Amino acid sequence: MAPPPSSPSSSSSSSTGSPRLLHSNSSEWHVVVQRNIKSSLLLLLVLSTLFVFSVLYLSHSFSATTADEVLTQSTLVGDPDVISHLMPGEEKDDGFVAPVQDNVAPEQSKPADNISLPSANSSAAPTAVPEEQTGDQSSLGGGGAEADEEEQCDMSTGKWVREPRGPVYTNLTCPTLPDFKNCQKYGKDPGHLFWRWQPAGCDLPRFDPARFLDVARGKRLAFIGDSLARNQMESLLCLLSQAETPTDVHRDAFDKFRTWSFPAHDFTLMAMWTEFYAHAEPVLGADGKPTASFDIHLDRLSANWTSRLPGLHYAVISGGNWFFRVNYLWEGGRRVGCVNCREANLTDLGIAYAVRRVVRAALEAVARCRDCEPGLVTFLRTYTPDHFEHGSWFSGGYCNRTRPLEEGELSTRSIGWELRRVQSEEVARVRETTGTGSRRFGVLDVTKAMMLRADGHPGGHYDKRWVRNASDCLHWCLPGPIDMWNDVLLHRIAHISPPPLLR
Repeated sequence: MAPPPSSPSSSSSSSTGSPRLLHSNSSEWHVVVQRNIKSSLLLLLVLSTLFVFSVLYLSHSFSATTADEVLTQSTLVGDPDVISHLMPGEEKDDGFVAPVQDNVAPEQSKPADNISLPSANSSAAPTAVPEEQTGDQSSLGGGGAEADEEEQCDMSTGKWVREPRGPVYTNLTCPTLPDFKNCQKYGKDPGHLFWRWQPAGCDLPRFDPARFLDVARGKRLAFIGDSLARNQMESLLCLLSQAETPTDVHRDAFDKFRTWSFPAHDFTLMAMWTEFYAHAEPVLGADGKPTASFDIHLDRLSANWTSRLPGLHYAVISGGNWFFRVNYLWEGGRRVGCVNCREANLTDLGIAYAVRRVVRAALEAVARCRDCEPGLVTFLRTYTPDHFEHGSWFSGGYCNRTRPLEEGELSTRSIGWELRRVQSEEVARVRETTGTGSRRFGVLDVTKAMMLRADGHPGGHYDKRWVRNASDCLHWCLPGPIDMWNDVLLHRIAHISPPPLLR
């Protein structure tokens, strides 16, 4: 894959601040409008509605980013993962018909419970990493003999090819499929189901649920991150349920921490919620209520997930989308900068800087975890973008493509390339500093593959009892392209931990 082009580290417009991949001219928009608006009366109604939303949005003080940027990176109301993280004004949408608990802050640990980190000035400057190390991290650093077996297949480059067999499971055969990701149930074209990722120069085996459970027998695996980490866990649940029905063991009061068990294989699957890895607190507005912004403490990791690391054998960490909001960066008990704030007395340090700092801190915390399993293997799943066109969540945005994009349709200016590079560099860095210890680190590099899958999001294909007039072009349908993440995960795990021989 060609070296990822550099892109601005902060967002100031929809072309640079949000990972936009798709662009259309105004004539295409008119074609869509003319095709769907059946009468001039309905057209006037739509225009009036858009005007009302514009007025509502402008009434808030998020001058640092456009409505398109902020809402694109916000989480979709109605998803049980993220229902408590509404952007200001979203709760006023007249589409709500189910009661929800607005403005509930994510589960927070008291500051005393969080892990303090040294004020690492070295974190401010990225460590130089050779360009060839910023791609697919096939071998796992610190893995002894296994790490010496450099894997030849680069999963980060390739293309989507036709798969006539379709997915491993369907929306009818997965007993744990969340309704909000059940796109076929709500009328989505099934064309997005018949593709598979073909890496350049090798093959990625089709997911085998029984093989995964054999490899992971007696192990504990956790997805650590935001709602996209949860999305991957839901995909793996559906895949594994084809071999054994999982048991729902635990969910916390906010449904942020979930535990599932596969008793026949003594395998435990978990989801651990964290938006930023670091300790973060919602910024309060003039009315005393939480806003969409956060104070992120770069020198304190959240104990909500770090305290749950002991006992894990595999961890998959991911994130990045929450950094596109207006956020404030703290260190040493004071504000040291911001992201997207455009305030005269604060330096906008950029999204990439903030992501680098928290990813570095998270990986270092895993590396030095005293109570963790000696052979803990940690994968970082790289950033994946949204695919909104002509708007965003509540402003008419949609993602109605019916096939993967061509490579020439990818934006070379997307900040997604830079975030992918930052994440890969930090994995390479912790692998180098960890040396030949038993803790191992690797990358699930899915950025390019998912940039191409504009056709795989729910869009408007969900139960409208949750919310109307919204579109989800950030999360992924199940089954769908996201299942490829677990294809890669199985390939990696099987490479380092082959299943025992049958007797």
